[in-house]
Amino acid sequence: MPTIRQLTADLTTALATVYPSSEAAAIAGVVLEHLLQLSPLQLRMQANEAVATSTVAQIPALQARLLRHEPVQYVLGVAWFADMELEVTPATLIPRPETEELVRLIAAEQKGKPGLAVLDVGTGSGCIPLALSKMLIDARIISVDISAEALAVARRNAARYQAPVTFQQVDILREEPHGLGMQSLDIVVSNPPYVLELERPLMRPNVLDYEPATALFVPDTDPLLFYRRIAELGQKLLRPGGTLYFEINEQYATPLSDLLITLGYNQIQVHQDLFGKERMLRADWRTIA
Repeated sequence: MPTIRQLTADLTTALATVYPSSEAAAIAGVVLEHLLQLSPLQLRMQANEAVATSTVAQIPALQARLLRHEPVQYVLGVAWFADMELEVTPATLIPRPETEELVRLIAAEQKGKPGLAVLDVGTGSGCIPLALSKMLIDARIISVDISAEALAVARRNAARYQAPVTFQQVDILREEPHGLGMQSLDIVVSNPPYVLELERPLMRPNVLDYEPATALFVPDTDPLLFYRRIAELGQKLLRPGGTLYFEINEQYATPLSDLLITLGYNQIQVHQDLFGKERMLRADWRTIA
């Protein structure tokens, strides 16, 4: 039987025909960690141990899908986010590190405030509300998405982690979340579609060919479409002093900040992600005199 080291090397070599070598090695590691239920450290420490034939037999089918540029998270059916293993499918975006940075920004600013009322718009896998439910004391979270398929995934993830999140199917451009009164929220958060259609040629096949387009793209003629709509809802639903949090397209930090000022928001701050890109924005709501 081959060892963990041999299987990792063989899979890395195969994947390096379509991925950069470092990425191929990272993907191979993720696959073996998942199949063997080992941490990265355990994988290295047990590298010379033999792998069962039944496990080895699973690799060719997984490798074939990966060679077609299918994201490893979809191939395995899971992605890690905020120390949670979440189910993901092609109906949901794959949770990104910058989205986790947004969640941690919210937790840092709202830490210790019990019973916060939160609205998450465009939940996908449920990664944002599930993480916030762990980080905020007794938070009351409503999470909406246009996709019934995505909501089914989010509900399964919430059930797995016993997260008290209420999910609703809502087309946020045409409807409002159900059951929310005026000035009833402390936080509105969203990672809305923000990739311009003209950016399609720049995108890699593993994103463009597999992740849901409705969760990615906005019209080139109206890049702030979702931000504007969500901020306008925030005018009605946020309490004075409540906070709006967005993941953003780095190209539009300034236009979005200007828009929020015209809508009555203040204390606007743009935060960079770990790569120095402007990818998070927060703004406080105030009443307009």
